[in-house]
Amino acid sequence: MPVQSDTARDVNIANRRDFLRQATGRARTAAVASEAASLNVSAVVPTPGSWADPRLRLLRRATNGLNSGDVLDVKNRGYQQWLNDQVNYTQINDATVDATVAQRWPLLSQTELQLAPVNAGTLRAQLQDATLYRAAYSRRQLYERMVEFWSDHFNISIDKVGYLKAIDDREVIRKHAMGKFGDLLKASAHSPAMLAYLDQNLSRVGSPNQNYARELMELHTIGVDGGYTQADVEQLARVFTGWTISGAGTFLFNASRHDFGAKTVLGVQIPATPTSTGAAGVNEGEMMLDVLINHPSTARYLATKLLKWFITPEPTEVQISAIAGAFKATGGDIKRVVRAVLNEGFVTNAPAKLKRPFHLVASGLRATNAAMTTATSMTGQVRVIGQPLFQYETPDGYPDLMEYWVGNVAPRWAFGTTLANSASATSLNVDVAPYLAGTPDAAIDRIQTECFGGEVATHTRDALLTYLRGGTFNATRVRETIALALCSYEFQWY
Repeated sequence: MPVQSDTARDVNIANRRDFLRQATGRARTAAVASEAASLNVSAVVPTPGSWADPRLRLLRRATNGLNSGDVLDVKNRGYQQWLNDQVNYTQINDATVDATVAQRWPLLSQTELQLAPVNAGTLRAQLQDATLYRAAYSRRQLYERMVEFWSDHFNISIDKVGYLKAIDDREVIRKHAMGKFGDLLKASAHSPAMLAYLDQNLSRVGSPNQNYARELMELHTIGVDGGYTQADVEQLARVFTGWTISGAGTFLFNASRHDFGAKTVLGVQIPATPTSTGAAGVNEGEMMLDVLINHPSTARYLATKLLKWFITPEPTEVQISAIAGAFKATGGDIKRVVRAVLNEGFVTNAPAKLKRPFHLVASGLRATNAAMTTATSMTGQVRVIGQPLFQYETPDGYPDLMEYWVGNVAPRWAFGTTLANSASATSLNVDVAPYLAGTPDAAIDRIQTECFGGEVATHTRDALLTYLRGGTFNATRVRETIALALCSYEFQWY
């Protein structure tokens, strides 16, 4: 993209501000302040009246952004069949994406011993790039949405644990993202990455570390209001003494570090056993994992969190009870619980949600049908907008809250320009030739289809068409118009 002067950049920011005001009449108020062009933003949740088709509402919630191929697919198959296919994701052939990931990012299939000597930055880049690539191009879109959900639920900063996170991503999150919650929780509990991240590998009899025990209850299972006390944290920490890591990064129960004394956690009494119990001492932790998996607060906590992820920031008691009931009735079968969350009644009445940076970038790639040979520039965009993948420091994961992300308007707009102007055959290319094949009106029709699934407010379409007609109808003008489409609230929200 050509280098712009400061004046040109200020004009572009002003143009986007004016466009958004014309297109929405609500969602943003921006001001360019002195030389820095800083933006003060006030956001109002939009209610796109043009989102009338429940099948497309499902696509917005269950995918990483509308894509013309998926739009055609859901219209042909219908709401229920498309959702059933996505829930049963292993039946969807994703061999092309799998082969691309294996070829471009080969470190992600390697063992702990192979990864131990690898440069940390190189591995982190491969994991980030492959994750974005899958999110944008995988046909298993609902599965990828759940991978993102669980990556935050069981958050681990790669900057603390290094290559162990790559193993966790493959063997814990991706392996169990649509399986049974109990299997997922137990895989996480045995994950060297999780044990290292929450300092469980340092815990031992006489000096139990409480980090993992606390987050296991507060974030992974029953929730902060689930009924546990500080005494339960202390006792559970004793239960997990001896759970540690061996060698280059494999799970180990070290009986010499375990506290074999009597304990009581959440009312469950664990009698003292002799040190000769040895390796069987690991069963105390295994038993408490089962207790937490089956605790009624776990069902409610996960139901609430899944409803917030897919449906609304303020789920009703009726919704929570229904999904918690599905969780208990299915033994924590994630496929069936997610299927219940995405029922047509919930989805059709769901308010719009602001896309997080990762979601926004993936949806831009999908909407523009960008050919991405290397993902570095786009993972860089995710980072600039504020969500560097797998680098959130605290164990609660990146927030799924509008209030947390809404201040990043300028870099979100800049992303639209960066993507729309990508024209490299060797890294990232948005092909605008199809938009230039006809008239400006036909080009807008194509933008309306590709970016919005055909559902866009009349004033947004008119504003885009006015801009496109306002200059020479060429590749540069088309790219600018696509960038403006990506800046509209109807694209920024889902």
